Amino acid sequence: MENTSSHHTNLYPFPDLPEEFTEAVIPIDKDQGWTSFDVVKKLRGLVRVKKVGHAGTLDPMATGLLICLVGKATKRMNEFMEEPKEYTGTIRLGESTPSYDAETEVTRRMPTDHLLPDQILEAVATFKGEILQEPPMYSALKVGGERLYKKARRGEEVVRKKRAVTIYKFDVESIEKNEVHFTIGCSKGTYIRSIAHDLGELLHVGGHLNRLRRTSIGSIHVNGAWNIEALQNTLSSR
Repeated sequence: MENTSSHHTNLYPFPDLPEEFTEAVIPIDKDQGWTSFDVVKKLRGLVRVKKVGHAGTLDPMATGLLICLVGKATKRMNEFMEEPKEYTGTIRLGESTPSYDAETEVTRRMPTDHLLPDQILEAVATFKGEILQEPPMYSALKVGGERLYKKARRGEEVVRKKRAVTIYKFDVESIEKNEVHFTIGCSKGTYIRSIAHDLGELLHVGGHLNRLRRTSIGSIHVNGAWNIEALQNTLSSR
């Protein structure tokens, strides 16, 4: 069957589905606006199996690869979580937000006209390799038994422990006015939003993540992933 989702080209066929969903790895191309749990919930209904999980959360704003695990395959969660990930996206410089992405309102604006492409590229280069990264306040990490984003929504600020992550690749594809289009390859636990924020701070103009798409996890690529609509159509026609 050919792949006809709006995200996909017709070059890539969908991966095969098992006859029985007792143990299945199903790569999904998540649409914008869906939470990772929305996808899991939808999948539970489609495959009629209660035990469904995913390997690595994608924020609602982000699109792209979400590896869903059905039945006995949920035991492989850590295996997929450990894999390196690759993303494409856009960082908007000169605008800061509390969540470090476009999910919250811009709270600070700074001029960016003075920035030269070489300055941006120089700043980007400092992120390559192993870096210490502070997770965003708007994240699902738990502190004192409560998720950080719940504290953030109440206006609380908590000291977050910096964590070591590895950036294998940070390529600037193009710079258009104050928008930096990038490809990033990174280790598990990396917050691309924090990179966007930290790049803006390093350039003294602020910045946030305006667009994000996960293209791969290990050897699994989004080009070989199902979109929910096609999966629904295929399963309902069985």
